[in-house]
Amino acid sequence: MPTTHLLYLHGFRSSPASAKARMTAAAVASRHPGVTWLCPALPASPKQAMDGVLQAIADWPKASMAVVGSSLGGFYATWLAERLGCKAVLLNPAVHPARDLAVHLGEHAVWHDPDQRFVFEARYVDELITQEVAHISHPERYFAVIAKGDEVLDWCEMTAHYPGASIKLLPAGDHALSDYDQHLDAVLGFLDLI
Repeated sequence: MPTTHLLYLHGFRSSPASAKARMTAAAVASRHPGVTWLCPALPASPKQAMDGVLQAIADWPKASMAVVGSSLGGFYATWLAERLGCKAVLLNPAVHPARDLAVHLGEHAVWHDPDQRFVFEARYVDELITQEVAHISHPERYFAVIAKGDEVLDWCEMTAHYPGASIKLLPAGDHALSDYDQHLDAVLGFLDLI
């Protein structure tokens, strides 16, 4: 079924102003103007973030919606796809963010706006643990772009977490997917937007 509603979820310390979010939004607006687009600013609390997203998309048709998530947003996208039964595109997705972010407690600045700050609290690690998906149930609903050159996350761990999914494994690259423009067509192709 073609995708009529598309949700984009940014990563840790990121925002809707990220290059990938803006590039995806522009491509969807120009090529698929009939698609409903949402890219919310996510709060630091994983529970608040997902509660807010679920509220925002409560009226969306689950059979024809999809989610794109980058890094921590990829973790959230996996949780949503398993919960809602929708398609998901993952861009260097975090697999075990509770483990990885436990050492990043405290105050942080947002990458795209250093004046904007937030505090990552210990209880948020526990919230991430409750959202972990041990195994994906429908690999055909997933497409991942994973860079072997990711300096933040382990590409082997990322690929192993999505057995049977469509994976575009890049021989180099970086965590930000600086060459995202070269992969956008594959992302949009998988999503089959109206």
